[in-house]
Amino acid sequence: MKPYEDDLSDIERALEHVFKSDANPGGFVVLATDEEEVLGAAVIHYTPWGGYVPENLLLFIAVRPEYRGQGLGRTLIEEALANCDGDMKLHVEHNNPAKRLYERVGFTSKYAEMRYER
Repeated sequence: MKPYEDDLSDIERALEHVFKSDANPGGFVVLATDEEEVLGAAVIHYTPWGGYVPENLLLFIAVRPEYRGQGLGRTLIEEALANCDGDMKLHVEHNNPAKRLYERVGFTSKYAEMRYER
């Protein structure tokens, strides 16, 4: 996911939340595989809201570098959208080339995200 990768500890915390329990999952993961090799993945987090903050958040999407540009990212996103209830949002940096993919799938830029970081 370079140069846009998230910190490994953030990814681990997100996966722990998504898989918190079988009875009460916090989301789901879509995998693209070739036999037993993982080629790409999308991690979706369920939110307790709807409307202003959509019901689903696409936390992470990654495709192995040698498989990029072959439609795998789009397939992962479309599969994620097909398997969730409600709307979905994501965060993407303005200069990330993946932003064009998200727009082609149907995501639109609704708000500017602003943060105060300590």
